[in-house]
Amino acid sequence: MLVAIPALNDNYIWLYRRENLPAIVVDLPETEGLFALLEEQQIAVEALLLTHYHDDHTQGVMAFKRRFPDVPVYGPQECANKGAERILTDGRFSTEHYEIEAIASPGHTAGHLSYLLDGNLFCGDALFSAGCGRVFTNDYAAAFATLQRFKQLPAETQICAAHEYTLGNLAFAESVLGELPAIQQHKIWVEQQRAEHRPSLPTSLALEQQINPFLLATDLAEFTRLREMKDHF
Repeated sequence: MLVAIPALNDNYIWLYRRENLPAIVVDLPETEGLFALLEEQQIAVEALLLTHYHDDHTQGVMAFKRRFPDVPVYGPQECANKGAERILTDGRFSTEHYEIEAIASPGHTAGHLSYLLDGNLFCGDALFSAGCGRVFTNDYAAAFATLQRFKQLPAETQICAAHEYTLGNLAFAESVLGELPAIQQHKIWVEQQRAEHRPSLPTSLALEQQINPFLLATDLAEFTRLREMKDHF
């Protein structure tokens, strides 16, 4: 079970569970949608994972801890004052039922982590469909290295990004890559999804390597130029 729960204006809370097991929740901008789903489907939560410290990923954590005081909250050091009590760095870790890989993915923030679980990459704001996060650190080399690391994952990896930015990102992709068939086809599909109030995510790494200009960038200079263009698009 993999569910993108809408939150705020364009965020997603991700919930993943194997059959008959408690769920893993990734990022928590608010709690209303998550709590409603947990209650409706009688789902227990095993752990909450945080990708980075920005409020639109963490401001629901304290309400979550009040309701589920025994559920551990994991995250990078930068989330320690946002409710994460189990601090992670790059590498594998285990919860009761899940083996998870934390992937250091700096660039958007210095301590940003992504999580790989059963072929699903929960990448916060490091990578979006047809886009990537703003480089608030100004460390473009780190952001480029993050995407290069993601590109080494299996092509079938599901990209579970934290924002519904796909249509805007596709418009930028089209402006720099041209009217590629893959972009045109995906744009039609995304427009249909959004018209039905469905998410455009997850996407696949295989598709992203056809439509995402930041994954297609061949060197740091090209990546930096594209990211600066996108900042003013």
